[in-house]
Amino acid sequence: MADTDEESEPAVELGRGPPVEGAPLARITSRLHYGIPKSEVVRREGDSAIRTADGPQDLADVLADIDETYFPREQDLTDAIRSVIGDGPVVTAEE
Repeated sequence: MADTDEESEPAVELGRGPPVEGAPLARITSRLHYGIPKSEVVRREGDSAIRTADGPQDLADVLADIDETYFPREQDLTDAIRSVIGDGPVVTAEE
């Protein structure tokens, strides 16, 4: 399809609404290479704040609550983190 339909409105408007603090979990986990030990995740991304339903949390603090010491796949790390932070709507930042 050609770019001739530029006048139509986008299906989803981006950039409006209150800001959200922290980074999406998928953005952080995608920057790593797997299998990876937990200590390496903490060293490389531990100070990153991730978005959670309870507000932003440092990844190192979340990983401290996880017993696994090695993550062979990205999904293993994501599942372990989600078991600690849960799943739900993300809190927006107060202005």
